[in-house]
Amino acid sequence: MLQEIRRALPGEHLLYVADSAHAPYGDKSQQFIEARSIAISEFLLSQNVKAIVVACNTATGAAVTTLRSHFTMPIIAMEPAVKPAAAHSRTGVIGVLATHRTLASANFVRLFARYGNEVQIVGQACPGLVEQVEAGDLSGAKTRLLLERYLLPLLEQNADTIVLGCTHYPFLASLIQDIAGAGVAVIDSAAAVARQLQRRLEVANLLADATKIGTECFWTSGSTEKVQPLISQLWQAEANVSALPLS
Repeated sequence: MLQEIRRALPGEHLLYVADSAHAPYGDKSQQFIEARSIAISEFLLSQNVKAIVVACNTATGAAVTTLRSHFTMPIIAMEPAVKPAAAHSRTGVIGVLATHRTLASANFVRLFARYGNEVQIVGQACPGLVEQVEAGDLSGAKTRLLLERYLLPLLEQNADTIVLGCTHYPFLASLIQDIAGAGVAVIDSAAAVARQLQRRLEVANLLADATKIGTECFWTSGSTEKVQPLISQLWQAEANVSALPLS
């Protein structure tokens, strides 16, 4: 997600908070996710941000309405890329890899109702995948075994399009493609979210000068010693990570 935003908005200063101490959100209560989302947004507001991207499908489903009632700045939400997947599918069957909470969210229920008559949508909860990404294991035997467990039932149902319904999963896209095969499309919503952020900033006349080079700042609620190497691995560049000043 952050890479797509950087590509779309080269002049913006990007602030990224990893709530590592509380990941994954998929097994947390709505009240907990709302409280964390508000606290992190208040921290970002103290850093003078002009927009917030809720870069988590689970947090979007649980907390985005609450966030929008608390804050007046543009708040960009996530949505599993069911619409483009439905348009792309030839077999009429699409699989959605996501957390239990995302699949049970009102947002996903609305997506299912909107596009479920056009294609067969098969949701697949993926416990353990977020933890593998958080551990930096993007291609190991355990990660492959988990993905095979979640993908093969979708492929057996003739799914030809796989939607990555969690912002951790794009880091596994190469392995997912390898398991699914070249004939299966793997789609996520990162580029669409980056475009929406760009549009919202343009409408509000808040876009930074694209001829200047933007910077990145990273915070984590977890151990900086553990998280810094992971963020550098995923960001594909050295990242300086600070401790998030929240309990």
